[in-house]
Amino acid sequence: MADEKKKKKKKRTRAQEERNYRILYVILYPIWNFFYPFKVLHRDRIPEGPCIICPNHTSLADPPMICFAASRKHIIRIMAKKSLLEIPIMGRVLDAIGTFAVDRGNNDMSAIKNAMRVLKDGCKLMMFPEGTRVGEGEEGSAKTGAAMLALKTGAPIVPVYSTRPKKMFHRSTVVFGEPYVVKPAGRRATKEEQEAVADDLLKRIYALEAEAK
Repeated sequence: MADEKKKKKKKRTRAQEERNYRILYVILYPIWNFFYPFKVLHRDRIPEGPCIICPNHTSLADPPMICFAASRKHIIRIMAKKSLLEIPIMGRVLDAIGTFAVDRGNNDMSAIKNAMRVLKDGCKLMMFPEGTRVGEGEEGSAKTGAAMLALKTGAPIVPVYSTRPKKMFHRSTVVFGEPYVVKPAGRRATKEEQEAVADDLLKRIYALEAEAK
């Protein structure tokens, strides 16, 4: 059974995933924007080609909202927690648009390989540097996944801030920050470099909050 699923996945190309993404975008965008309206600042900062989109994370609404905010022009692949792709209908839809799972809490090498493949293919990747949702009044900490990929691949990082709370008929704001590239001092980035880049990224994300007000 597992082998059959793998074969089916291999048959779907990037072009097919992009087609599925655009179809889903056209169907869902007007519905989403009616119930969860939002405005976008600095969408033009999203670069052409591969990049790592790194938003703050406060709600389950964040991934679709950031995708809608980026516009249909920019197709974004999402690294999502494994449990979301295991939900029967939702999982199939997410898989059809190129979303891939990460097993949080474990050193998920397959997720890292998938992420690197996405960037190598010239696609955009969404990762949440905080790793999980951060509630009102809570303080998140920076995980090193996005930093590690940026240092390893040279893909630009795009910090993104979205306001909270995200309530029905309550307008949110999404702010895209300036893209930037990080490079290791040597041939390979050290753990300390990854942590420093991750901490700096989180500061850049929350610095955008002032523009959202």
